[in-house]
Amino acid sequence: MNLKNKLLPNKEQIKAFVKEDLGTPVHMVNLLKFKDKAEYEDGRETDLTGQEAYAIYSAEIKGHIEKVGGQIIFEGQASQLLVGEVDDLWDMIAIVMYPDVQAMMKMTSARAYDDIAIHRIAGLEGQLNIKTLEGPLAPLPKV
Repeated sequence: MNLKNKLLPNKEQIKAFVKEDLGTPVHMVNLLKFKDKAEYEDGRETDLTGQEAYAIYSAEIKGHIEKVGGQIIFEGQASQLLVGEVDDLWDMIAIVMYPDVQAMMKMTSARAYDDIAIHRIAGLEGQLNIKTLEGPLAPLPKV
């Protein structure tokens, strides 16, 4: 398995994400890796760490998530890998529930989102963002 942390989805990923909209709740699992020092695209000088820049984004995004009917289910520091191997463990894990794909797309396409996303991009080295759907993978066997 090849893992690549990224900051933004590509066009094919967005198309597939929207196409698979079942109109049901979506839980996004975010595996986050912070930069040691925040780097803003506009070149501004800062003494913020990547985690501190991301914290600015995190504090602001909560209201935007709630505005589209979503909620943050979990946020926490990744502390130890129990199963498997990775070269470098992610720093933080967050799980966010959206009522459906369209709610998330509405939030991330709003101008207000762009205004705060600069802190996310400045703070993150990369992330994995995994769409999950409620329910088992296959019907449970009858007992």
